[in-house]
Amino acid sequence: MKQHIASVIEQHASTFTAISQYIGENPELGHEEFKASTRLMEELRVQGFQVQTPVLDLPTAFIGTYTASKPGPTVAFLCEYDALPELGHACGHHLICVMSLAAAVGLKSVMEELGGTLRVYGTPAEETKGAKVTMAAAGLFNDCDFALMAHPYHTYEKSGESLAMDAIQYEFFGKAAHAAATPYEGINALDAVLLLFQSIGALRQQLQSHARIHGIIADGGKAPNIIPEYAAAQFYIRSANRPYTDELVQKVLRCAQGAALQTGCTLKTSNYEFSYDELITNETLSELFTRNLGLLGISENEIETGKDHGSLDLGNVSRHCPTIHPYVKVVNEKHLLHTKEFRDLAMQPRAFEGMLLGAKALAYTAYDVLSNPETLQVMREEFKRSVQAGASKH
Repeated sequence: MKQHIASVIEQHASTFTAISQYIGENPELGHEEFKASTRLMEELRVQGFQVQTPVLDLPTAFIGTYTASKPGPTVAFLCEYDALPELGHACGHHLICVMSLAAAVGLKSVMEELGGTLRVYGTPAEETKGAKVTMAAAGLFNDCDFALMAHPYHTYEKSGESLAMDAIQYEFFGKAAHAAATPYEGINALDAVLLLFQSIGALRQQLQSHARIHGIIADGGKAPNIIPEYAAAQFYIRSANRPYTDELVQKVLRCAQGAALQTGCTLKTSNYEFSYDELITNETLSELFTRNLGLLGISENEIETGKDHGSLDLGNVSRHCPTIHPYVKVVNEKHLLHTKEFRDLAMQPRAFEGMLLGAKALAYTAYDVLSNPETLQVMREEFKRSVQAGASKH
């Protein structure tokens, strides 16, 4: 069966490569991915999937579904296809989406023998206001038995961890005045922002090692001879788990309140992007994926232990069904994500070869679960334990 899946993926390799190249050459920001989503949906329809779009009023989101004639579990492959401002596809999302598309096409060829339902979720805007947050909150993954996706990288990594994250804006409102003639008439909002940064700097020595707080001054005033009546800072506040991230948010809020009190400003806070939960890797699924990399010729010493690479909206999905997010080698040189060097190499033939290998590993992993009720049960039991463990932390 796995050989058949691989042969189907190879049969369509030129099409998959062309789709990935097209998306890579036409980068679109989150929730603006009309070219990418349209091209992916066109291919899903060609391959016999029923496609629903938009989803939850998200114009570039979609769900492609194929249901076998006999019942069985539901597997989800997830697509990301948003690009980064100025950099384009420096995170390899043009590879991610086609990896999932190709895996789904390969698996579909054996679904009648296996039974069940196959879904491909188009999930916009992972880099900012990730659609997976909205979809998960709406229950769109509740009836999925498991969800899979893989990320391109310069090495192979097992599915690991991610950081829970809140993106919070702190706005300070003061009073304008002439900075030379009557500065004493003003209330300096920029001073409040600077005090906030200093307070967070002092706070860091009391934080757990997995905490990350980093930000920018989004607005620091209009001219140096005017006391700024308005200033704003934007921060990402992250940690290894949601409960501690919530605690950090309160600590930073007190820093902001103190800055407002010291300067006489008023304070307003808001979330400028969605909050992401940490990824809970399903180790049963992860081990299957690792074994399938081995079947595809990747030796065990080439596969590293999963690391934390920041924050993912997939973390929210992992609260609703067993989930993995491994990394697949698509470049031979060590370049980090979100760099021009990785972006350029991710458009080379080596990257498309890695994309197709990742697609086969994803499809093989799904096949292993769908064809083995005992494995499915073990996966479900692990998921239940992990969700209960996470709930007990709250």
